[in-house]
Amino acid sequence: MNKANFDSRFFVELFYSRDFDLRRRIEEKRKLKEKYVSAVVVHETYNLSLVRQGREIAKVRATLIKKDFKVIPVDDQIAEGSAELRHKYRLSMGDGMIAATAANWKAVCITDDPYFNQIKEIETAWI
Repeated sequence: MNKANFDSRFFVELFYSRDFDLRRRIEEKRKLKEKYVSAVVVHETYNLSLVRQGREIAKVRATLIKKDFKVIPVDDQIAEGSAELRHKYRLSMGDGMIAATAANWKAVCITDDPYFNQIKEIETAWI
């Protein structure tokens, strides 16, 4: 696996999981060299942290993500690809954007979300 695109659920598990084995696997994935996230992942992680723990924690987590991962903005190519994937697989907008980012960058999508397994245009790896 050369390039990896991380789903929001990776960060949910990173920040909230109490499962020691899962956290070990997460730390292994963080060592990959080419790590990407969609700007949508920053939004979803920030929002979840804002709701659960407040603005300061949300800002710290967003900063950590931006430091360790290349954040891919949603451009017109990703937006159109997302719409196609949403239509074909009945995805949420967030999942469509994340999947389109993985497809556009030819990166494996790191997730534990079973919806991504149905998307034939991308390769997935379980957390």
